[in-house]
Amino acid sequence: MLMSTLLATVADTTSSLEWSPVVGGIMVAANIVAIALGKAGMKYPSAPPAAPASNFFGGFGLPAILATTSFGHILGAGVILGLHNIGKI
Repeated sequence: MLMSTLLATVADTTSSLEWSPVVGGIMVAANIVAIALGKAGMKYPSAPPAAPASNFFGGFGLPAILATTSFGHILGAGVILGLHNIGKI
């Protein structure tokens, strides 16, 4: 019985969230916030290995860039899905 219930479960794709400039702007803003938080809170933001053209990334090393932009995408996805869930976007 449990298996048939699991097999009958499908995702609701009728109200899927599509990309728009608003969604892109939210993601960019979330990444900027994450980078600012990383710049203020990281003990060693310029740890090696160095990023190529690190002057474009505020002097961050590669680990700091990957960490802050990963956090920014998680933050952005949460904000986008939350706003979509309450019907704002």
